[in-house]
Amino acid sequence: MNNHTIQITVRGLVQGVGFRPFVYRQTQKFALNGWVQNTNESVVIRVTGKLEQIAVFQHALRVEAPAAAIIEEVQSKEIALEEFPDFRILGSHNVSEEITEICPDIAVCEECMEDIRKPGNRLDYPFVNCTNCGPRFTIIRDLPYDRAKTTMAPFQMCPDCNREYEEITDRRFHAQPVACNVCGPHYELFVNGKSVGTDTTFILDQLAHLLHEGGVVAIKGLGGMHLACDAFNETALQKLRKLKHREAKPFAVLFRDLDSVKKYAVVSEVEEQSLCSWRRPIVLLQTKGKMSEQINSGLNLLGVMLPYLPFHYQLFERLNTDAIVLTSGNFSSEPILIGNEETLEQFSSCTDAIVLHNRDIYNRTDDSVVRIMHEKERVFRRSRGYVPTPVNLKLNVEGIVAFGAELTNCFCVGKGEKAFLSQHIGDLKGLETTTFYEQTIAQFIRLFRIEPTLLVVDLHPDYISTRTAEQFAPLPVVAVQHHHAHIASCMSEHHLDEPVIGVSFDGTGYGTDGNIWGAEFFVCDLSDFSRRSHFEYVPLPGGDMANEEPWRMAVSYLKKVYGREFIKMDLPPLRQVEEEKVEMLVRMIDQNVNCPLTSSAGRLFDAVASILGICQVAAFSAQGPMLLEALSQADFSGNEKYAFRLGESINFDDTIRGIVNDVNNGVEPGRIAAKFHQTIISVIFETVETISNNTGIRKVVLSGGVFQNKILLEGAETKLRENNFEVFSHASIPTNDGGIALGQMAIAAKRRELKCV
Repeated sequence: MNNHTIQITVRGLVQGVGFRPFVYRQTQKFALNGWVQNTNESVVIRVTGKLEQIAVFQHALRVEAPAAAIIEEVQSKEIALEEFPDFRILGSHNVSEEITEICPDIAVCEECMEDIRKPGNRLDYPFVNCTNCGPRFTIIRDLPYDRAKTTMAPFQMCPDCNREYEEITDRRFHAQPVACNVCGPHYELFVNGKSVGTDTTFILDQLAHLLHEGGVVAIKGLGGMHLACDAFNETALQKLRKLKHREAKPFAVLFRDLDSVKKYAVVSEVEEQSLCSWRRPIVLLQTKGKMSEQINSGLNLLGVMLPYLPFHYQLFERLNTDAIVLTSGNFSSEPILIGNEETLEQFSSCTDAIVLHNRDIYNRTDDSVVRIMHEKERVFRRSRGYVPTPVNLKLNVEGIVAFGAELTNCFCVGKGEKAFLSQHIGDLKGLETTTFYEQTIAQFIRLFRIEPTLLVVDLHPDYISTRTAEQFAPLPVVAVQHHHAHIASCMSEHHLDEPVIGVSFDGTGYGTDGNIWGAEFFVCDLSDFSRRSHFEYVPLPGGDMANEEPWRMAVSYLKKVYGREFIKMDLPPLRQVEEEKVEMLVRMIDQNVNCPLTSSAGRLFDAVASILGICQVAAFSAQGPMLLEALSQADFSGNEKYAFRLGESINFDDTIRGIVNDVNNGVEPGRIAAKFHQTIISVIFETVETISNNTGIRKVVLSGGVFQNKILLEGAETKLRENNFEVFSHASIPTNDGGIALGQMAIAAKRRELKCV
């Protein structure tokens, strides 16, 4: 049979994941000759051989691809016959202004860990990597992904590394960060700001000693600095909290292995898959209650991750503890540090040691955070291991820059039909974070070759993200309502472009009527929305202060229901808060002084947490609702619920009365919390059912930060699906404000398509 020549174009995440060596190995298996080449927009393969063999080869491209590869599209066409003497891997080539995808950073593989233990250039080498693992996004400066365009450029390969890099059959063929003890980056230990050694064994031994003695150390990681201490040393935990000015926000914990995790947390099969995946996120697990409350502040969740750097494994070989706290190396509200000099300047006087390395971090990334709900991984913080994998939309988003929200910020840039959502930026309230935000926007625009033509911002005129867009004047700007963006974000993730019932629950969003929205029921599509119902407005006493002091919302709801008489009640917020403060707040409400109206679901959860006495002043964002969820899970039984009244707005006066009666009658707080959750689940279902009866729409989209609550999300999904609704919620995109920019982009793209911009 005659030979044929087929050209195959593969698009997706196919660079930096060992795809070309994989292609080479497959061609040898199927006796095909030709070549493979990276371009800046795809991988192109040209093969000559028998059609049957080429067909099997194409099938293998999809089903046997490297673990970190994501194959989105494989196109093939027959071209004029070309005979080749062998199969070759050609150099990278720019063909247009299109771009190929950049691989996220990949946890070290088992084969590389075996290399560390073998005699040779990589014995005990903590920067070992290959085409299947290692740094990617954090070191890349430009496309295509070649060593000269990464922060590995200053490290000239030694002859041994170069031979592996050039050898097609080697596991390190064209592994851009390839290095060894002879030619690669190295760690350096600093004590009191002074260098005390660069020998890896010495550094690891010293670190282990300091951690055993209750020390706190700073360690430069993959995407930034970490602060670490023994997770079982109370003194060290206290010292770390004081250093970070972090009174109660939970810490992430790095365990030595999966067996160790299972001693302290409940691990399902799906949770195990996330923990052990090449992305290595922090996974929120139900604790068995054996860890210090200083780690998770009384919550029943533990943020757990497994080692993903060779250095982590090497350190645990010397430690006699199962786990260390590994938290971001920064002070509260500031971005994670990445520079060596700034780390020495800020941490030398308050840590027992600092471990740095001399490979620059170009794209800073925090550890990602996920939680398993309804047997699906839900990304809460999308960063290391997930970014910059794009979201593929069925919309033209070319040139759109979406600036996101002000809190939990991520931004988004559009290229073709791909939306590139940034890594977690954080809260845009400090100068350092705002600077990081602006720098990263500039880096994404350059890296992904974006020519901005349309800007999208939140409707709130005073958001820093909104003001940042002004720097791009005079480009046109689209303002998008916050909760519409939440729903559109989830719609985009699921490729929905049709009318849906949108349920958006969060803490704060600027409404079209000038009030603060936060529990909205929409009928909407990607271009517009109609608000069909919402939680009844209540005063938000002190504005943003109410977000930090849940007792204020308790006072607001109690006064609404009982009038001034509530002050005489024997309730936790009235016992735990000074009487003068309560009186002052009542006067503020009466006189409408700094008391904007809000429909926020988050603030209702705050009020109930306060009335139950579990949180009067929040030490971190959403502490009250998180404690309320934890309390419910501890005693979640039956389907009891409180009364409420539906209408154009949803009235919770009867709910508050029921909760107060139960508190006064000595009902267990866990039962009250469980009944409250069931109440909100019923509110969602009954409101959606009413809207559906009026519109005929059966697709329901759930979005917003309140749906990070496992009881609420799973309960609402179950109730709706049992009643034949098709329900969509977030998985790969954060349901919190980290997903807002994607929704903004989709709305702007749809309006541009409809010529409404």
